[in-house]
Amino acid sequence: MIVHLLAGDRPRSAALALILTAILVSLAFAPFLFPGTRSLETAARICIFIVLVASYDLLLGYTGIVSFAHTMFFGLGAYGVALGCEHIGRSFPALGAGALAGAFAAVALALVIGLFSLRVRAIFFAMITLAVASAFAVLVSQFSGLTGGEDGLNYSIPRALTPALTIVEGELFGTRLNGKLLNYYLVFFSALILFLLLLRIVNSPFGSVLKAIRENDFRAEAVGYRVVRYRIAATCISAAAASLAGSLFAIWLRYVGPDTVLSFEIMLDILLMVVIGGMGTMYGAVIGATLFVLAQNYLQTLMSGASEATAGLFLLPDLLNSDRWLLWLGVLFILSVYFFPDGVVGRLRRSR
Repeated sequence: MIVHLLAGDRPRSAALALILTAILVSLAFAPFLFPGTRSLETAARICIFIVLVASYDLLLGYTGIVSFAHTMFFGLGAYGVALGCEHIGRSFPALGAGALAGAFAAVALALVIGLFSLRVRAIFFAMITLAVASAFAVLVSQFSGLTGGEDGLNYSIPRALTPALTIVEGELFGTRLNGKLLNYYLVFFSALILFLLLLRIVNSPFGSVLKAIRENDFRAEAVGYRVVRYRIAATCISAAAASLAGSLFAIWLRYVGPDTVLSFEIMLDILLMVVIGGMGTMYGAVIGATLFVLAQNYLQTLMSGASEATAGLFLLPDLLNSDRWLLWLGVLFILSVYFFPDGVVGRLRRSR
């Protein structure tokens, strides 16, 4: 089964295979290996962003489409779950209905955008998606009666997915066995299934056509492939996967708002994760999302410790001040792009 899924896209590097295995094992046993609320929050975000980044890489890395509307699809899934819980109730059918509604809305919107925009040149399509995503964010903020406006929505999810449910009294390796643990594994296994589906898609004949279109769309059209149709199909698949990632994010966070799921900063983060991990390979989404989320959550803490450790040195404690963590985060990304122009995955495969 796994070999069939990886056909045509195996790691092809012992170091890469080892890193991917370490990430998989760490995420699978994160509640027990890294007990604590912050660690569990970080692991859940990594799972969700792996799917989100992989869905965007289907567009950018495999099809050559530059889009700035991906957070809009992400937000549709998140708001779908939030509105489902608000209007249907605190139940699993509400979660399912909200996630499906968000996915259908994302696919429909992606279809409309694709039909009217994918015939134009790449830069113009990117500008159109940016305009549509900005307009959508404004509408969400203005329809406060439905979406909560700038304040967003707080909602209740099923009790079985909250700490209020106790599965077994006591702790296992420092972790309480409660509904929060079930919520994490819902996110983990859902993200794993979605990632494997995307991996299967890019390793199928359909994925091969997408790569041919990315390399030379005129040649692909000349040999008989309807380029626009394939691009629209890729856009719709990518939108559906991003929407489902948004649904998982809403289930985990129990809050949605424009700044949380629709901001342009998230779109920039996605682009960075794709570039750092390596475009045109699903494994790049795993490594890029893991590195980025870990840096976001722990770089400031590491810098604070380093600043205290170098307190007696000249200038270094000021440079390592935790208030400058965003500066050093930017420096790290610049260095990673400079030394890994093909991304971490590309570099590992070339140096195997």
